[in-house]
Amino acid sequence: MYRAPVDEIAFTLKHVAGLQEALDAEQLGDLSGDLVDAILTEAGRFASEEIAPLSGEGEKGTPLADAVVTTPAGWAGLYRNWIAGGWNSLTGAPDYGGQGLPTMLSVAANEMWNASCMAFSLCSLLTMGAVEAIEAHADEALKDMYLAKLISGEWTGTMNLTEPHAGSDLGVLKTRAERAGDGSYRIFGQKIYITYGEHDFSDNIVHLVLARLPDAPPGTRGISLFLVPKFIPDEDGNPGVRNDLFCHSVEHKLGIHGSPTCTMIYGDGRFGDTPGAVGWLVGEENRGLACMFTMMNNARLNVGIQGVAVADAAYQKALDYANERTQGKAPGWQGKGMSPIIEHPDIQRSLVTMKSLTQASRAISYCCAHAIDMANSAQQRGAEEETVFWRERANLLTPIAKAFSTDIGVEAASMGVQIHGGMGFIEETGAARLLRDARIAPIYEGTNGIQAIDLVTRKLPQSGGEHVKGYIAELKEVAAEVSGKNNPDFGMTADRLDAALEDLEAATNWLLQALQDGRVKAALAGATPYLRLFGLASGTVYLAKGALVETVEGNAARIALCRFCAENLLAETSALKEAVTEGAYSLEQARSALG
Repeated sequence: MYRAPVDEIAFTLKHVAGLQEALDAEQLGDLSGDLVDAILTEAGRFASEEIAPLSGEGEKGTPLADAVVTTPAGWAGLYRNWIAGGWNSLTGAPDYGGQGLPTMLSVAANEMWNASCMAFSLCSLLTMGAVEAIEAHADEALKDMYLAKLISGEWTGTMNLTEPHAGSDLGVLKTRAERAGDGSYRIFGQKIYITYGEHDFSDNIVHLVLARLPDAPPGTRGISLFLVPKFIPDEDGNPGVRNDLFCHSVEHKLGIHGSPTCTMIYGDGRFGDTPGAVGWLVGEENRGLACMFTMMNNARLNVGIQGVAVADAAYQKALDYANERTQGKAPGWQGKGMSPIIEHPDIQRSLVTMKSLTQASRAISYCCAHAIDMANSAQQRGAEEETVFWRERANLLTPIAKAFSTDIGVEAASMGVQIHGGMGFIEETGAARLLRDARIAPIYEGTNGIQAIDLVTRKLPQSGGEHVKGYIAELKEVAAEVSGKNNPDFGMTADRLDAALEDLEAATNWLLQALQDGRVKAALAGATPYLRLFGLASGTVYLAKGALVETVEGNAARIALCRFCAENLLAETSALKEAVTEGAYSLEQARSALG
């Protein structure tokens, strides 16, 4: 059973991501270290004792009958207990009943929710994203009507982008909107892959839907965003008339079986007096994609956290199994009978790899959340330069947090199955479920290939490339500190970090020059290996940063974990750099071999 690693999460937040410095500088309002610890402890308890025991129910799926989805046994009550604890409102605006806490705390809590049950936790992820989009772009009337209930979790939110013919390329979407003449709109069309598009958790579901007006310009410049509730609120703000929308079907999926993935139909006349789902514009007409990206950026970081969460859950399950399962006699085994498989070096290597990569991806994700919090804090203080700096840092780390962490989630879950051996292939252990659940995270909210494209073409060129160069310089300072410690327990860590950062710097400079020269295709050929290189190098530096904290219990174990990662995993960065800088020509030539 999953046990929330509260102490490790708190350590990473405070001593690696920068939370303690922010608290000491009073940059996060009245938040204190004691309150942080209390929130994390209770979140860990809820995840371990209330969510995790019901996670297995999700495998029974979400049956649909007469447009009504029934969620797994006990989940609706669990959701009510979850919102009663105030968990949905952690980062919400205080003016609408939120607690106004930092993104770092929300992301840390989300890790625990998703590790205990990813399928259950997906509902709140979409609601939180809807809150951000409405806060940033909706008019005051919509905010007053919807925000308080969404922030509390009394109502839930969804994101409606994808259509059967329009996935990553939203410029070809066909869902249409018509002006009604009273300030509202009528929405007609079909959306697919809508997470929690229909369920029994809440009294109302608020859909954010991308659609095109009749006179809209072509492509993505002609997309608008609309708020379309399942039930239209009455004058008192309670769910009123049923809107003309419904769930047509629920997908049968590889994983996350407890999360209903819905095909939604808007405006076919099944509900309501006249055809057309009633919606209200969010933001400006034909500017909907910018509004939706507010929601997607929130979701991308939290999907990255799903990768961290599944990786940690898989590690815990594999560790427990390796301590219990006996097989053969490991070298040096002095006990009676067969030794636990954890005594075998190959199993040890797999477990340490899982743990080190999990903690590296956790640190990257928390540092991304910290950058968001620092940007918000600077903006509130009117510190313009500081705001720009932290916004660019969050922009840089978001695709890495999303893609690297979700790749690690799949890798760790796969290693977890391998450690279980044949029992990992059997459903009763739960190891297979983690692998099945993990596989969606590199796909949704922008595939990891799209994240790599975003990193290379949009994030590296920020401030003329100076921001990423400054970030690499910061990483080098940590590596220099490891070297300066002259601690034999670090082994070759400093040298390995120096080499990895040289690889990262060389690949970065090559990509920036390629973009400047107009060699975009060559740059994109190396985008995915570059993102992997970036994640490995920065994640291992963050492990080193944690290992340098000598005043916290567990320092020796952190040094050992950092050394393993540096001496065993960082050698990959050299090959990745060559794939970035030298792989474009062979890739182009190999295209002919694909048929």
